[in-house]
Amino acid sequence: MLRTLKPSEIASYCDVHHRTVSRWIASGELKGHKLPGRGNYRVQVADFIEFLEKQGMPVPPSLSAHPRVLVVDDEAGIRSVIRRTLQRLELDVVEAAGGFEAGMLVLQQAPDLMTIDLAMPGFNGFDVIRVIRQQPEFNDIRLLVISGLPEPELEKAVELGANDYLMKPFDADVLLAKVQKMLNLRAFVR
Repeated sequence: MLRTLKPSEIASYCDVHHRTVSRWIASGELKGHKLPGRGNYRVQVADFIEFLEKQGMPVPPSLSAHPRVLVVDDEAGIRSVIRRTLQRLELDVVEAAGGFEAGMLVLQQAPDLMTIDLAMPGFNGFDVIRVIRQQPEFNDIRLLVISGLPEPELEKAVELGANDYLMKPFDADVLLAKVQKMLNLRAFVR
């Protein structure tokens, strides 16, 4: 997913006025582009990180160059196994112990991909998928269901908007292959 920032967001990171950011873009100091129509500027995250590094400014951790994955499962052991497996792909991994926590983290962390268990107490995985797919700003988030429910339930999750599924117990190499494909990553594993 190609993430972009508004001048106001960049201004907040740099503690400057948004017009200063627009001048940086207009002068070519910061690589950006104008949106068709109103002409508002947008800057790709990678270009902003490059700008910060050239200026000797710190790069906020929330703008990591690595894709971010949100692992949603009520079992700490399963979250840990998924996290350790995905870190072999040099992904930033954030964990949520349930659907409600996942909802908050989606807003804060802007993940590129989510792994979602379906059978969680309270706000379950089906609920998470419905909410994510009802919000246009989350359309680019890839959803991978990882669940021990029967295959018809996993297929129902895909009908609701999940991109793919994996049955528990899962093979780590199959998980890595699915995530690489979903995020268009090169085939690299540490």
